Amino acid sequence: MPSDTEQAPELSVVIPVYNERDSLPEVIEELRAALDEAAVGWEAIVVDDGSSDGTAAIAAEVAAKDPRFRLVRLARNSGQTAAFDAGIRSARGRIIGTMDGDGQNDPGDFARLLDALRKQGVQMMCGVRQNRRDSFVRKISSSIANGVRNWATREAVTDVGCSIRVFERCCMERIKLHDGMHRFFPTLFRIEGFTIGEIPVNHRPRTRGTSKYGVHNRLWRGLRDLFAVRWMQSRALRYQIRDDASNRK
Repeated sequence: MPSDTEQAPELSVVIPVYNERDSLPEVIEELRAALDEAAVGWEAIVVDDGSSDGTAAIAAEVAAKDPRFRLVRLARNSGQTAAFDAGIRSARGRIIGTMDGDGQNDPGDFARLLDALRKQGVQMMCGVRQNRRDSFVRKISSSIANGVRNWATREAVTDVGCSIRVFERCCMERIKLHDGMHRFFPTLFRIEGFTIGEIPVNHRPRTRGTSKYGVHNRLWRGLRDLFAVRWMQSRALRYQIRDDASNRK
């Protein structure tokens, strides 16, 4: 958290990375240009999830030259949810943005996401990828997974797999992330009574590095996590404090 004399930025962008040495430099430069153009006070937190290819060294060099960038290093590869959580917990901004570090998200979308968040008056604004630039197998598996999640959780989140979004940091005081729960982020917000919105965002092909996810390493873990979220929905506390004389004594 900032000191008494240090002003917190309006926006903190959290970028989890795992062996993204080839894509990270370009992602950082694009993000810097996009947020400077958006004329918003910002910081970016690169969370290295135990990379073995020198990714952390690149992020550390950037942070040494530009204090708006910070590096958080996990002791070992702990998964994307853990990386998101570590970055969010160390963020100082009133608004938190998230994005992937593989170059497929467009940092230029943050300005539009922030504008929509303010205008719609919601706590989270999610991106919906347009003209997805993924392989046929990945698009089909993602579509099926998204449909199953929405059916099982009775939700209507268009693209829960899209990592670029913005939300109010104060909401995280009521949300506890567990392993794999980044796939259900909007649903976790709704469980706690927060509101979400959606807008279309750009999507680009991966030109560097390799994807860390496939059908097999998502399927069974995804089903297990789905049952956990259904249980959380069924057990969520729902109540209102009475606004009467007995509460104003």
